[in-house]
Amino acid sequence: MGSPQITENPTIAVDEDEENGISAECKELIHGCRKEKGWRTSFLYEFQGFWCQPKEIDAILSFQKHYLARDSDVILATIPKSGTTWIKSLTFAIMNRNNAPVSDGNHPLLASNPHDLVPFFEYKLYAKNQNPNLSILPKPRIFATHIPFGSLSESIKSSDCRIVYVCRNPLDTFISSWHYINQLRRESRPPIPLEEAFDMYCKGVIGYGPFWEHMLGYWKESLERPNKVLFMKYEDMKEDAMSHVKMLANFLGLPFSVEEEKQGLIEEIVKLCSFKKLKDLEVNQNGKSIKNFDNKHLFRKGEVGDWVNYLSPSMVHQLSKIMDEKLGDFGLKFKVCSTVS
Repeated sequence: MGSPQITENPTIAVDEDEENGISAECKELIHGCRKEKGWRTSFLYEFQGFWCQPKEIDAILSFQKHYLARDSDVILATIPKSGTTWIKSLTFAIMNRNNAPVSDGNHPLLASNPHDLVPFFEYKLYAKNQNPNLSILPKPRIFATHIPFGSLSESIKSSDCRIVYVCRNPLDTFISSWHYINQLRRESRPPIPLEEAFDMYCKGVIGYGPFWEHMLGYWKESLERPNKVLFMKYEDMKEDAMSHVKMLANFLGLPFSVEEEKQGLIEEIVKLCSFKKLKDLEVNQNGKSIKNFDNKHLFRKGEVGDWVNYLSPSMVHQLSKIMDEKLGDFGLKFKVCSTVS
């Protein structure tokens, strides 16, 4: 199957604030990029082989120039709506279990949104032309990103820092993204119809997409350097969270001791970071941790297979075919249940 054809749509009006505050370098760059109708903003721009919004591109440029990785850094990477909040919570709990005991009623995850505890490069640290002095942060540092592997800073690729990548069945990722984006669209913008969003998704036109390129970048690196990149699937984590928490701790160089396992610490971490526990916390029902997005929209269902309630058989067939053709030859496969009729 050849690459889907992307055609620029010149009739879409650009929101006035989409380019406000971005650097002159970024403005010049995006005016030379291919663009396509965006999900939340007027346009997505093709930047370094993936689709992005102007303010994200500006932040990524700053990140690529200024971020210097330490060997002790941990980078959590995902494509949006693939378990980002969950992996942030689990990793934070594992790495801070000595100075922030999970059984403590004052655990940071009970009072802070995971996105505040593990900041994004592109949405927090380097957003709005910031260049923070990250050298003052104690080791080990934990950061997060949606940036594809190929566009990570060179210091990440060349250092001994660890990368944890979580992906999700594209069928579920699409539905979750569609719901989320429609919650964020301004009142002046009507919701994106499911069929229109599906067509864009299958063409690869979604933030940080195409999804298959995003997954393959980290998947290939995990095969070549398994000590550098841990590749996990959301569905596998949901099926057996405890073994994946143990796997994650081992990869991070912080394995659970026999005594910790006997005390049930792994189970405590799983419970602390469970979808229901996080969703019900007041801090995650109120406030804003990513740009101007309400925290409450970060938690919808967190289920596996919810796509069966939305996608027609022909849609499932079309997207499954893309998944097989783009990912199958590389050994990356996802289960597609047969409950759609």
